[in-house]
Amino acid sequence: MTYEFEALVIDLLRESTISSVCRLLQMSWPAVAGIMDRAVARGLDRRKEQPAAHICVDETSYKKGHKYITVVSDSQTGTVLFVKEKRTHASLDAYYEGCSAEQLEAIESVSMDMWPAYIKSTKKHVPDAESKISFDRFHVAKKIGGAVNDVRKQEHRELRKVGNDDLTGTKYDWLTNKQNMSVRQKKRFKALKNSSLKTARAWAIKELSQKLWHYKSRTWARKAWEKWLSWASCCRLEAMVKVAKTVRKHLCGILNAIVLKASNGPAESINSRIKTIKVRCRGFRNTKRLANAIYFYLGGLDLYPDAVSKTRVSLN
Repeated sequence: MTYEFEALVIDLLRESTISSVCRLLQMSWPAVAGIMDRAVARGLDRRKEQPAAHICVDETSYKKGHKYITVVSDSQTGTVLFVKEKRTHASLDAYYEGCSAEQLEAIESVSMDMWPAYIKSTKKHVPDAESKISFDRFHVAKKIGGAVNDVRKQEHRELRKVGNDDLTGTKYDWLTNKQNMSVRQKKRFKALKNSSLKTARAWAIKELSQKLWHYKSRTWARKAWEKWLSWASCCRLEAMVKVAKTVRKHLCGILNAIVLKASNGPAESINSRIKTIKVRCRGFRNTKRLANAIYFYLGGLDLYPDAVSKTRVSLN
C-alpha cells in the first residue's frame, strides 16, 4: 500500500476503532493493526529525548483479577511516555533504565500513589528522590476518607445492636464534599456532624486534613501536619490511628506534593481516557495491543510515514 493510503488509515484510526476501519475500507484486521503498529514504532523512534521535569506514575487495570499496567506520563503535556505490564518495581525500572543520566537528573517531581514498588524504583534510579517523590492530595484524601468509612461501619454495627439507626443511609454524607450537598442534605448532615458519634469525630479529623494543602513553606506545612497527626493518633479510633501511621510514614512525600504543587490529576485523566479506549475497542487480547493503542491515541507521537510527514510539514 502507498504511504498516502497508510496516512489515510492512520487518520481514520484516530477517529475510530480497528474493526470500524476494517469494515469501512474492506481490509483485514491484521492489515489495519499492522499499520497502527508501524505508526507507533515510527513515533517512538522519532520521539526526541527531551527531559520531562514533572512526571506522573499510575497503574490502571486492563483485565479482571487484578491485572494491571504501569503508565508513566508527562504532567505538563498530558502525554503518555511509557507503558509496561504489571505494577511491580521492575515495571517502573524499565522506564528509568531507558532514560539518560541527564533525563533522570532533570526530573523535578514524581507524582504517584503510595504503592511501595513505585517508591522503591524511584528511590533506586532518580537522584535526590526523597525530595521529589510526591503523594498527591487525591490519594491521601482517599485513604483518610476510607478510614472514616471504616469508623462509620464499625459504629453502625454497634448502634444497630441496640436498635439505633442514626447512621443508616449516611455513608455518602460523610464522604461527600459539603459544597456538593443539596440544602436538604446539609440540614440533615448538620445534626450528624455536631453529634457525639465517633464517626463525627473521624469526619472532623478528615476535614482538617483537607485544609493542610495550601502551604508554601515546608516548615509550616510540616508543623500543621504534625498537629493533625497528633490528633489523629490520639483519637482512640482504630481506623484513624491506623491511617495516621500511614500518613506519618509517607509525610515527606506529602510535603513534597504541597511545596512542589505536584498532582496526579493528569494521570487520573489519562486513566479515564484509557478506559474509554478499552470500552471503544471492546477490550484487548494482550497488553502489547493495549500499549500500542495507548501510545497511538495518547502518546503525542508523529505517526505518519516519512514521506507523508515531511510533505505535511512543508505544507504547514
